[in-house]
Amino acid sequence: MLDTIKIDLNDPYYYQQWQKLIENEGLYIENLDDITETIGIYDEDKLIATGSYFNNVLKYLAIDPEYQGGNVFNKLVSYLISDLASQNIFHVFVFTKTQYQSSFEYLGFKLVAKSSFSTLLETGDYSITQYISELPKVSGNNISAIVMNANPFTLGHRYLIEEASKKSDVVYVFVVSQNASLFKTSERIELVKAGTKDLNNVVVVAGGDYMVSFVTFPSYFIKSRSDVVTYQTELDAQVFKRIAEALNITKRFVGEEPYSPTTEIYNQSLKKILIPEVVLEVLKRKEIGGDIISATKVRQAISKENLEAIRKYVPETTFDFIKTNLKDLLRRINNGN
Repeated sequence: MLDTIKIDLNDPYYYQQWQKLIENEGLYIENLDDITETIGIYDEDKLIATGSYFNNVLKYLAIDPEYQGGNVFNKLVSYLISDLASQNIFHVFVFTKTQYQSSFEYLGFKLVAKSSFSTLLETGDYSITQYISELPKVSGNNISAIVMNANPFTLGHRYLIEEASKKSDVVYVFVVSQNASLFKTSERIELVKAGTKDLNNVVVVAGGDYMVSFVTFPSYFIKSRSDVVTYQTELDAQVFKRIAEALNITKRFVGEEPYSPTTEIYNQSLKKILIPEVVLEVLKRKEIGGDIISATKVRQAISKENLEAIRKYVPETTFDFIKTNLKDLLRRINNGN
């Protein structure tokens, strides 16, 4: 008789069992803060299968070799999906190794994108096909795109979009839809729209769940830590290609990243993977008196209530929002955002 229970990874008894199974299956433990819930399937006192989720992403699925190939996998995944459904979460993703794709498809998962190393699948009441169908369609021979977090929207972001708009018939600006930022998704989207309303060929849209980020991409099945960024980029590029094809996007603009080695690696990897369908153009970052503009500097100035420094780096629309909402932003910073 197999028993399925929720397990507390803060309890050393359960954690040691979980750790042993995870590591025996060749997985690598990352930050436990990126786990919302973990379940375990027991055969008497032996943990024979486990799975976790973070928000709506399944992760850390592992099954003892003696129990693989039967209905334990189905039982594990079904329990996780049911648990999410009880929280009114009906759209679920899983990142997995390519050899497990068919197992998830058997349970109703649909392919979102596939790279040489990993596969992104989804199931539930929403899909990438629906997301694409809801995006505004435009006409033109030279359609480009920018993906940005804009936390918050700065003069640097404005410069990037402005330069892209000069070189394109239409520019899609995808704003990353993660509320893990200081500025909420809805706020960031509105600030980008407000800061570009004079650019008639710019279309600002939400990135939804499909602009893959380092927050949601589990790298626990990647053996080499140095390969994590490369594999993340490859899958991100494949997802983007699918969206780009539907919207006739042939170019993607990014800003150079002199202060972020990780993002610079991401840009270089993206450039290699997107071609030939999409050309990547890297634009030089905007400077003010030799000072490169960055959203990080703006957030630091907010934390110090330095309105003069903030005004230097952002459009008037962003400055007005920050000034009006400064107390709320400081509260968010104090709460750890």
